[in-house]
Amino acid sequence: MVGPNFRQPDAPAATRYTETELPPETASAPGPAGSTQRFVPGQDLPSQWWALFHSDPLDRLVRQAIADSPNLTAAEAALRVARENLAAQTGALLYPKVDGNLGATREKVSGAAFGQPGTGTTIFNLYNASVNVSYALDVAGGNRRELEALQSLVDYQDYQLAAAHLALTSNIVTAAVREASLRAQIDATRDIIEAQNKQLELVRRQFELGAIARLNLVAQQSQAAQTEALLPPLEHQLAQTRHQLAALAGRLPSEGGIPTFDLAGMTLPQELPLTLPSALARQRPDIRAAEALLHQASAQIGVATANQYPQVTLSGSFGVQATQLHSLFAGPSVWSIGAGLLQPLFHAGELEHKRRAAVAAYDQAAAQYRQTVLLAFQNVADALRALDADARTLKAQSDAELLARDTLNLTQRQFQLGAANYIALLDAQRQYQQARLALVQAQAARYADTAALFQALGGGWWNGAAAAPPA
Repeated sequence: MVGPNFRQPDAPAATRYTETELPPETASAPGPAGSTQRFVPGQDLPSQWWALFHSDPLDRLVRQAIADSPNLTAAEAALRVARENLAAQTGALLYPKVDGNLGATREKVSGAAFGQPGTGTTIFNLYNASVNVSYALDVAGGNRRELEALQSLVDYQDYQLAAAHLALTSNIVTAAVREASLRAQIDATRDIIEAQNKQLELVRRQFELGAIARLNLVAQQSQAAQTEALLPPLEHQLAQTRHQLAALAGRLPSEGGIPTFDLAGMTLPQELPLTLPSALARQRPDIRAAEALLHQASAQIGVATANQYPQVTLSGSFGVQATQLHSLFAGPSVWSIGAGLLQPLFHAGELEHKRRAAVAAYDQAAAQYRQTVLLAFQNVADALRALDADARTLKAQSDAELLARDTLNLTQRQFQLGAANYIALLDAQRQYQQARLALVQAQAARYADTAALFQALGGGWWNGAAAAPPA
């Protein structure tokens, strides 16, 4: 076959994902979300990676989404289209075409057409039946290159299906973590509001007794109102997240039935499987899809090159003719056999420019493949650094929340004894409120970035579990 033979691109020679070595494990902090996470290089990622969070509601929702998602249904249909197109073209390009023909005509023939004007005219029926065979010899391999390109499109759609599975499961896990985070922030805000309202009652009694100025009462009321104003936006975000989960699961938002999620119901994975850099390019579905497009572009160069070479076509037919239908197959037989040779001679540079365009398309696909690989390694590196930073941030936020809570308790007691002014109390309340919400966000970030790492590593679809896309 003419044209280049495709060679799978070499995997990057990198030995690590980040510029500097990562610590073998992350920092630890108090609480279930503060456990140490250990990186395990070379350990394979399971296809049902979301099960590492040990959440039964999450597992049920992901399985339901895999069964009902319109996006997966569309991706599966696109794969079937590519396979059927390949099968159709395989039959059209590799095998002879055989067609049966049955016809009947009524004709009026004049003798003048044969140089005998005196014989008058004749009217008769003519029936014929024939079998026609044609076959294009694939001399330069253009047909086989065309099938190679179509097979590459099948591979592309297969990897697109794997990518759709990965995107769906990742979006569900991320949305579930976001819901859990929002619920925790809402609970924390309500606790803060309750505490501030109790403080407001104390301040109001002090004002009624004349122990403090009205300005202090108004300041405490303002603080409580500002905290109360934080609830509606959080509740709105929670509702939007619930709607997103319903849509991802293939349900209408009004149908309900979506489980609720909270951080206490999830377990932070303590061992993080980490694919070796040399294997990442063989496991990310987006990289494999880009590779399939590169393969298709390579095959198209062969198709364009083959079009410049001679094209040989063989044809033949065999049939019978009769003037009476009942004697059709008893009538005389007619047959023909032939061969055709087509050699492009002058197309004003059309064929050569098409071949050059195919080469340029291959160069474009190669650059896009390389860019996909670079982005994949960037995703993994970002996720690894995020996990390391998340652990240290959570430890710092845990310490900050504990100190802010102690500061608030001390300031409240001092204020009640008259040893602290009201400005110090308000400042302590604000610091504790910010520290409490920041702690919840830091806890959720560890779950979200863990899921981001599993997504960046490809999701383990190659292990062929039941929930993985079909090959």
